[in-house]
Amino acid sequence: MNGNSNEISLDTAIDWAKKWRQVEGTYNAHHSLKAFFIPKEDILALLAEGIDGIRAYVGVDENDKEKLMMVGTKHNINPDSPDKYEDMLPDRTGRLNGIILDFTSPCPHMCDRNSTLYKLD
Repeated sequence: MNGNSNEISLDTAIDWAKKWRQVEGTYNAHHSLKAFFIPKEDILALLAEGIDGIRAYVGVDENDKEKLMMVGTKHNINPDSPDKYEDMLPDRTGRLNGIILDFTSPCPHMCDRNSTLYKLD
């Protein structure tokens, strides 16, 4: 881990993503979630990895708080791969192939209540 305060381990990301995908972790269980605030410094941290794109994963932590986890991606040059971009993930040994950032400012809580998108029913 690089020391970014929003950086999480691969194991934590796996746990959160699994919980989101469980029956009780479906979108309907989190219907009040409207958006996520993403700090500029976190986007810059991902861009500093020399990435070709960013992929976002949704998760739920042990306190049922919604999480948006973002990872850098690289263009996959393997012509046999079905995936155009591959995630740049740290491995479980700590070797750094990329970072996973947890954006823990979901809306409601971190919202623009005057936004047209916020006001949608």
